[in-house]
Amino acid sequence: MNKIKIHPFAYFFITILYLELLTKIVIAKHFINSNLIYMLIFSLPFVLLLTVLAKAFNKRVNKIICLLIVFIITVYFEIQYIFFNLFSTPFSFSTISLANQALDFTNIIKDAIISHLFIFILFLVPLILGLIFNKFLDTTRYHKESIITLFIMLIMSYLSTYMLFIPFNDDTKYAKELYYNIDDQVSLIDTFGMLTYTKIDIKRQLFGYEAKIVIEDEIPIEEPKVNEEEIDYGFNSLDIDFSKLTSNNKMINSLNNYMAKQQASNKTKYTGMFRGKNLIFILAEGFNEVAVDKERTPTLYKMINGGFVFNNFYSPVFLSTTGGEFQATTGLIPTQDILGTWKKEQPTIAYAIGNSFGRIGYQVQSYHDWTYTYYKRNKTMETLGFNNYTGCGNGLEERMNCDWLPFDSEMVNVTYEDYMNSDKPFATYYVTVSGHAPYEAGDNIAQHYKEYIEDLEYDKNVKYYLAAQMELDKMLETLVNKLAETGKLDDTVIALVGDHYPYTLSIDQMNEVATYEKDDIVEVNKSNFILWNNKIEKPVEVNKVGSQIDVLPTLLNLFGVDYDSRLILGKDVLSDSEGIAIFSNRSWTTDYGTYNASTKEYIAKKELEGITEQEYIKRINNKVANYFSISKMIVDTNYYTYVLGSE
Repeated sequence: MNKIKIHPFAYFFITILYLELLTKIVIAKHFINSNLIYMLIFSLPFVLLLTVLAKAFNKRVNKIICLLIVFIITVYFEIQYIFFNLFSTPFSFSTISLANQALDFTNIIKDAIISHLFIFILFLVPLILGLIFNKFLDTTRYHKESIITLFIMLIMSYLSTYMLFIPFNDDTKYAKELYYNIDDQVSLIDTFGMLTYTKIDIKRQLFGYEAKIVIEDEIPIEEPKVNEEEIDYGFNSLDIDFSKLTSNNKMINSLNNYMAKQQASNKTKYTGMFRGKNLIFILAEGFNEVAVDKERTPTLYKMINGGFVFNNFYSPVFLSTTGGEFQATTGLIPTQDILGTWKKEQPTIAYAIGNSFGRIGYQVQSYHDWTYTYYKRNKTMETLGFNNYTGCGNGLEERMNCDWLPFDSEMVNVTYEDYMNSDKPFATYYVTVSGHAPYEAGDNIAQHYKEYIEDLEYDKNVKYYLAAQMELDKMLETLVNKLAETGKLDDTVIALVGDHYPYTLSIDQMNEVATYEKDDIVEVNKSNFILWNNKIEKPVEVNKVGSQIDVLPTLLNLFGVDYDSRLILGKDVLSDSEGIAIFSNRSWTTDYGTYNASTKEYIAKKELEGITEQEYIKRINNKVANYFSISKMIVDTNYYTYVLGSE
């Protein structure tokens, strides 16, 4: 009886098919759909190339190469899976240096693997089977077969891309745009598979790609609305005639055409409400609404339920803290590609707080109680207008203990005199770190507040997360006390948003302490936006959907800063502009409903008027696609400098 022989082509094909289908399930949340044919066809050239490599030498060497290839591919798929679970986005080579920093916390990686151990092991199945049954692998060297296989691979590579130009239906049209022009990582993986996504990603890093704006006549232009008091307060716009601007740059011309058709957001009775007052803006590490408790975090509770109360605010995860920071400080959507360009090219973000408030005579400064170069803040803070940024490593370590983890309240204690004693109004930006994962008993922040959470009936990681967030409350309490001592409390506005939800906690752990059942795509990101001043006697309830990209324009309007709202994708939450929160996989929620981009499911909140559900979904999907493209184009072209010059 002949020995069973397994050809490397069969082993590679089954391995890649298995890994791709498993990835499709755990990342794209799909198994079998119309995109499966693309994944199979685009994977075949990889299989053929690997087969050639596994047949190039003698039998022993070929067997080692065969198993080594499967090992490398398996490790790569594992990395992508863990990365996605940590940051809600697949890994891209555009931010490889940032990823190295973000993954510097080995305990977080270890916890992520342990909490997803079953799936982690499932990815190892083909490798384990290959190691067990490797004696059946037919790794005989064949010159003629290798040449034929290589020739077939080249033909398959050509035909696989050629089929994208055959417009069978809307899905095939979108697949072509996705392959060439759209930076939608999850959809790329869902449509073509992880290996093809990686090929596209590397190609885009080497040669770039052209983002496109959806055809304008498919986007109904929103008419100006009259506010509830029927008073015309005007609009947040400057005297810019975009239709007359021209450039040799194709992307800039596309942006000009888009901006010319947009309606500026309206001013309101709140416009200029805080004119001349001081601002302290805080990006709070890992902060989420589940951390707020009247007893444990009294200052947070007071500020969230006083001042402006945003009942439908979201802090979407886009690659950890750096994505949250980009949203809140620029009013644009971040992708790994956009973030990479922001940090490398350092385009001017004209309306960022440091630039906007510095332009009107404020004293501006920023602080971070961790490594000052982390996420290249030593570069990006300058783009936001903070040329005097201080962190651990460029001065803050001389004032406080910067060992992991520092106390945010101590950062306030050692910096408040820098600006509170100024005779000018000030705008101060703090990036905190005390709420950072991992949330364990050994965490010095959690240990400090351990007595307050020991009796809670939650998972231990949930309890230590709540304990760590108590330090944020202590920071706010310290700020309020220092402002009162210096006589600046009544004239200072405190604004605070979280950078992202505590993504090292599972959705089940989040729901242990949540007041309602959250899903892991949209509602897990629901949070608070603090906008508080001591002199606001009656809270202002805001029910419109808002998110981090709306923070900057909301602040600019309240402080009476002149700006053109057409140039910021986020909108003043207090205006009549359409409310929307956009998530990294292009899901979204509005005042009318929530759309899951993975499942294509729409859940209505209230009835639509004058438009069908499908028309509404298409309109918002177009808007979301444009927001991603426009953000990239603005950053890539340094568009603000082009439009506003030195302003």
